[in-house]
Amino acid sequence: MNDYDDSEICRGRKPVLDLLTKNPSRCAKLLIANNVRPPFLDELVDMARREKITYQLVAPEALDKLSGGEKHQGVICKLTQSKAIDLEDFLKGIEGRTRVLAVVLDHIEDPHNLGAIIRSAEAGGASCVIYAKRRSAFPNGTVIKTSAGASLRLPVIQVINISRTIDRLKEFGFWSVGLDGDSEKSIWTERLPERTALVVGAEGFGLSRLVSEKCDMLMRIPIMKDGTGSLNASVAAALGIFEWTRTYGI
Repeated sequence: MNDYDDSEICRGRKPVLDLLTKNPSRCAKLLIANNVRPPFLDELVDMARREKITYQLVAPEALDKLSGGEKHQGVICKLTQSKAIDLEDFLKGIEGRTRVLAVVLDHIEDPHNLGAIIRSAEAGGASCVIYAKRRSAFPNGTVIKTSAGASLRLPVIQVINISRTIDRLKEFGFWSVGLDGDSEKSIWTERLPERTALVVGAEGFGLSRLVSEKCDMLMRIPIMKDGTGSLNASVAAALGIFEWTRTYGI
């Protein structure tokens, strides 16, 4: 039985180099197009040998097929299954810290949105991103690429139940703030708590009823034009993240 899923890959020069540098254990096998030339070829081979990763030179057409038509720039990593990061270990690690931002995702299903949120979370000083095991995107090759490698560096925590996770975060001093376009409170006028669990709803549906009821506060991001409707989940998350960052000057 293989230790990787053939459908899970990391493609492209920068994403693959980030993977080999930051988290080489996620690379089960490195595939390099036989038309790749030095110095990039030498760099890949040296890193693979140093990390004891199996590598193979293959026809570019094989990478085209494996990537499903997406650009691969001559290199693909087949990924091992990601190691789960435990919520309790994360909570122990933040003991004594006053200001902590956790981004909690209520069933974000698009891996591009997940990657973009993780990228914004790392850039904005969040300490983790939490997502549900079911009905959610998970950190695959698309997420690695979209997050510009942030998903390899920032703790991304999988949980069984978002509502119970919010309760657990509250026990550690977090105030849960759900983004809700119908809320009367604006994120620009209400101060976010020092320990904030920023809860972002699913694409199109927003927060589920149970998760919304668990939140201590619901806040909206003001939209100037009514015709716009709701913001993309990753955009809304980024605005919430950087409002917390702006508040505390991080």
